[in-house]
Order: sequence, then structure tokens, then C-alpha cells
Amino acid sequence: MKKILIVDDHADIRKLLRMTMEFVAYEIFEATDGSDALRLAEELQPDLVLLDVMMPGGLDGLEVCRRIRANVALRHAKVILLTARGQSEDRAAGFAAGADEYLIKPFSLLQLIETIHRLEEGTGEP
Repeated sequence: MKKILIVDDHADIRKLLRMTMEFVAYEIFEATDGSDALRLAEELQPDLVLLDVMMPGGLDGLEVCRRIRANVALRHAKVILLTARGQSEDRAAGFAAGADEYLIKPFSLLQLIETIHRLEEGTGEP
């Protein structure tokens, strides 16, 4: 079974994402901050990471994404950044950090599922 790592400092958002991902047949893991996310990513080697950009602590989502991309064992993982930051420079920074996709909050759960399916199929942009 494929593994997904959900990373967000808000428990309610993690719960909503977990409930949504249960329909996509993933084994689900959660992290509350960047340090925990990197530790779990290295340990679990997930297939997909849903990663909040703005988190407390020393590592934000962009830095976590950069470190995932720098780790040879994790380069296979698809990373979807989830954020309220929707300016073009924010999106550019997300893709420069190595994100496969960038979804702006609030996004629809259908949009998230469609994005995951598109990344799994390797079809890129819609």
C-alpha cells in the first residue's frame, strides 16, 4: 500500500486530509512540524507528502521540501504544498523548492484528489 505523510500544525486540517485520503487507499501518517516531517519522511519513505508551507519552529514547508528533494532516498516522493499564500512569487518559491504541485487554501477536496491522481498517473498539469 502506498504511504502518505500529512504535515500540518493544525489538527483539524490534518483530520480533514486524513478523512479525505482514506478514500484514496493510502497508509496515512501525520506530522505536526517540519522537524517531525523530515524524521518521518526518512523513516517511512512516503510516496506522497501533503505539506503545509507555514509552520511554527525552525523548518517551514519550503525548507522541508528542499530537504526531501536533496535526499536521494526520498526523491521519488511526490510533494504537494498546501498554503494560504497565493501570490505568483509564493508559487514560484514552492516550485523552486521542488514541489510537484502547489494548492492554495482553501482548496476543494475534489481538487486535491484530482491533483493526486494526476501526479500518480504522471500527466502533470490538467
